[in-house]
Amino acid sequence: MSSITALPHWLSACSSRDFFPIRSPPASLKLRNATPLKERSHYLVRFPRARIRAILDDEDQLSSTPLLVQDENPKSEVDESVKVLKNAAKTRKVAAGEVLSALSVIENAKLDPSGFLETLGGTESPGRTWMLIFTAEKQLKGGRYFPLTAVQRFDALAKRIENGVYLGPIGQLTFEGRFSWKKKILAFIFENIRIKVGPLEPLQISLGKKEDKEPSTKDPFFIWFYVDEEIAVARGRSGGTAFWCRCSRVNT
Repeated sequence: MSSITALPHWLSACSSRDFFPIRSPPASLKLRNATPLKERSHYLVRFPRARIRAILDDEDQLSSTPLLVQDENPKSEVDESVKVLKNAAKTRKVAAGEVLSALSVIENAKLDPSGFLETLGGTESPGRTWMLIFTAEKQLKGGRYFPLTAVQRFDALAKRIENGVYLGPIGQLTFEGRFSWKKKILAFIFENIRIKVGPLEPLQISLGKKEDKEPSTKDPFFIWFYVDEEIAVARGRSGGTAFWCRCSRVNT
């Protein structure tokens, strides 16, 4: 494979660079007419003759987690916003305007980030996985539910990150690399791409990144505003905001 062309625009309403900040696979891997299918706390994406689901760790109930907030933003307001996002993750029926308002409250809450990394990436390898639910434009001017099954894995122990788009029997596309963490900023560098088409063995392509280079804010990064055991909220380098829901696995 001689080159990797720009990823299709649907990869993120924030910016494709926030989630897959490199060049992308051939046009033959681009999807057309992909539409989301919603079912309780299961998230399914329907493609022609293909289906995939990511399953929440807690299917029956999404609870609100106690928060430590500063006086500028009442705790009750933040808690209510968290409930809105958890309901949106569970049903995908919460209006985009309500989701954007909830994201705004959480962004401005100035929560204590000291436990974010451990909650995001766990204490053991291979870490924890999170499904992308909603992406918002810069300054929260608009947003939408993400139409594909996109899952990120964070391994806090090994400082590794993996992004994947999963297309059921059609195949999957994953990006894997390393990250650094400072306060609430997670900067990352992707080192290789793995492409799998149908039943064929996956093809891995090295991106030629230097292993001794520490990821920094000159690289793609996320600023995390909220992380609990069920959802996480962050803003990407381009200024777009997104939120994820914890998932236990991806069925391919």
